[in-house]
Amino acid sequence: MSPVTVVTGGSRGIGAATVRRLAENGHDVVLCYRHDESAAAAVRDLVHAAGRRGIAVRADTADPDDVARLFDAAQELGELTGLVNNAGITSVIGPFVDVTVADLRRVIDVNLIGYVLCAQQAARRMTAGGAIVNVSSAAATLGSPGEYVHYAAAKAATDTLTVGLAKELGPRGIRVNAVAPGTIWTDIHALSGEPDRPARMAPRVPLGRAGEADEVAAAIVWLLGPDASYTTGTVLRVAGGL
Repeated sequence: MSPVTVVTGGSRGIGAATVRRLAENGHDVVLCYRHDESAAAAVRDLVHAAGRRGIAVRADTADPDDVARLFDAAQELGELTGLVNNAGITSVIGPFVDVTVADLRRVIDVNLIGYVLCAQQAARRMTAGGAIVNVSSAAATLGSPGEYVHYAAAKAATDTLTVGLAKELGPRGIRVNAVAPGTIWTDIHALSGEPDRPARMAPRVPLGRAGEADEVAAAIVWLLGPDASYTTGTVLRVAGGL
């Protein structure tokens, strides 16, 4: 029986790269998206091109009803074996004192509450051998001063969620890990008002460059797979040395 994996925020960036790699590694994949139906359809078509089953579901991961519907769709493909909690959002880069309550609530809703809701659904449906990977950020330990401290705080909570769930679900044979990317070339930077931020950050990175989405996806797929069978409660940093 093929693995069945849910990838949130699977229509772009790290999520899309992860969906493609999972399909190439024999996974049937359910991806969710919020706005760009054509991008989601294109990623789903890559799954089909790899000979795997794929479903694209429009869903807001901060909405518990949408999350339940997403996981019900996955159940159509078989028993759930994997979850990649990837859907994320920032707000416009700027000083902490300028963060609006609306932006703060949305960042927490998507980056933390959404992860919790999806992890709850996965934990209810998975059996031994299942695996969850949360996409955190190097910002969780760097703090992102002057840019988005609130986002960094949400990602620090993701790391704690990862450790706690790993300990709670481990006795059931379910592994929980996180990947913490550094500055990666994705369009999340455009959404925060600075599309070329990776280029600005590159000189600060020991490896001298920003990362690519596919480099993060490779780590995610490894953590979901059998080669990571004794790895749980780990936050794997993919940040070029930061």
